[in-house]
Amino acid sequence: MNTMMKYLIRNAGLVLALLYAGTGLAQDDEDLGTETVTVVRSYTPTVSDARKIKTLPSLTDSIVLQKKEVNYQINSVPVASTFTPAKGQAAAVEREAPEKLFNSYASLGLGNYNNALADFYLSRDFDRGNKRIDVGLNHLSSRGDIDGTPLDTDFYNTGLDVTYSERDRDWEWSAAGGVEHRRYNWYGVDTTLLLNGTQTVAGIDEVQDYFRGSLEGKVHMEETYFTDAGLTVSRFWDAVESAENRLKFNAAFEFPITEESFGLGIELDYLGGHFENAPQNQFVNDSDIDYQYLIAGIRPGLLMLRDNLKLRLGARIVTGLDLENNENNFYIYPSVEASYNVLEENVIAYGGVDGGLDQNSYYDFSQVNPFVSPTLEVTPTDRQYEAYLGLKGQLTPSVSYNLKGSYTAENFRPLFILNPINEARNDEKGYIYGNSFRVFYDDIRTLGVFGELQFSVNRNFSLGVNASVYEYDTETDNPAWNLPNLEGSLTLDYQNDSGWYLGANLFYVGEREDFASRAQPGVPPNQFPAQQLTLDGYFDANVRLGYHINPQLSIFARGSNLAGNEYQRWANFRVQGLQVLGGVSYKFDL
Repeated sequence: MNTMMKYLIRNAGLVLALLYAGTGLAQDDEDLGTETVTVVRSYTPTVSDARKIKTLPSLTDSIVLQKKEVNYQINSVPVASTFTPAKGQAAAVEREAPEKLFNSYASLGLGNYNNALADFYLSRDFDRGNKRIDVGLNHLSSRGDIDGTPLDTDFYNTGLDVTYSERDRDWEWSAAGGVEHRRYNWYGVDTTLLLNGTQTVAGIDEVQDYFRGSLEGKVHMEETYFTDAGLTVSRFWDAVESAENRLKFNAAFEFPITEESFGLGIELDYLGGHFENAPQNQFVNDSDIDYQYLIAGIRPGLLMLRDNLKLRLGARIVTGLDLENNENNFYIYPSVEASYNVLEENVIAYGGVDGGLDQNSYYDFSQVNPFVSPTLEVTPTDRQYEAYLGLKGQLTPSVSYNLKGSYTAENFRPLFILNPINEARNDEKGYIYGNSFRVFYDDIRTLGVFGELQFSVNRNFSLGVNASVYEYDTETDNPAWNLPNLEGSLTLDYQNDSGWYLGANLFYVGEREDFASRAQPGVPPNQFPAQQLTLDGYFDANVRLGYHINPQLSIFARGSNLAGNEYQRWANFRVQGLQVLGGVSYKFDL
């Protein structure tokens, strides 16, 4: 037996002896009785961690199978393929062809009263659109007579304008030239006021011709302190040797200052003119009228933008020189404007105060009232201030509004009144029979209220209506001659996709005041016998209708003064009644 076996037998005997002794002792002991065992805490069994059996136990056996190393080898065999994927193709989207644009058009029309209309316009681009030339020619004339008017009532307006412009990334400039010829007649004679009635009218030469030529240049710069400049030179003359020259220059600079922008404007306006004839209140036409004015000024201003607030604070510093009489005056005018978005685009409050020395001219007077006489007094208007306050915005996405109240103080504001009848004069032209107008200057304070609504239902339909109410206070306590207290207008534009289009312009002008007078020898002009006139308010309706036969050819018709009222726009000058004109318009490339 080996040593291990001997060790196990000896120990087993010892264990059996001990067990036997213990048993005997236990049987001999007396009863020990019972005891109470108090458990202090509840039994909380636990599970001991189990030993993880290794996946690959370590073997001590002499016979162990060794892993055999396996070597993999892939043999590539080429396989011929005839598969050809189909090319992708975008889904077709139907698109409308872009509208063809033409660079020229011509329009011709004829109507009653022997009215004629002609328009021509040409626009050509060069050098990839960086250079362009524009040519415009327009003509409107009438050879019809007005019932009850003994003199000719012909008129025509013809104008030609040519503009050349260039532009680059940071600048653009343009040069333009124009000529115009306008003809009117002093036909507003009240034969009941003439001493010899029909005999006097027979000898009247009532034709007046106006001519004007002008040259203009403009330049605009980006990314520089110098931003804009413009120069205009013009000459205006008429058929009775009256002439007027004018030169206007302006320039603008901008200097950024942190979040603000400081601007500086320069203004220069020269006017010089000559009338060959003496004023109408003189009985002998033996003198002439000369005038020369130079207005020069600067306009500093600071622009501030703060969230919903836009504020421009500035002033106009102006000097006015009367070169004919060697007089000069110095003026400082306010130039402030502000706007605030109260409710985004729905309610915008705006206001401001502005003023200036406004240059009046013979040309401007003839534009407003072509029946002025070539015997005018020309002087600038001192517009001391024009304060205004208003609200504008959108009521709905298609309805916008504008409400404004204003108060203006002006010195030497020009008003048109009838010249006195002065049959003693021997002027070449017949404007001395109370059938022409002169300029009367008065100091006027004007309170005005303006309201406007604009409806834009869609791109094919728009409608606008506005009204203005004025109250005048004159220094002379005279009425504000030929200024209405009420004005209103309505405009409408509609286009149909089928080619039809419609437009309308309706306006109303309220009552005006004028007076007729007669010159008398030895009597001061302000004491000539006179009669005040009240001109009735008038309503005028104009409509245009057209149809596009194709993208190039269109036909149109226009109706003017549809109510047929031969009202008086100026005292004794009645207008033509119902007028209808039709024509054709053609677009083309040239």
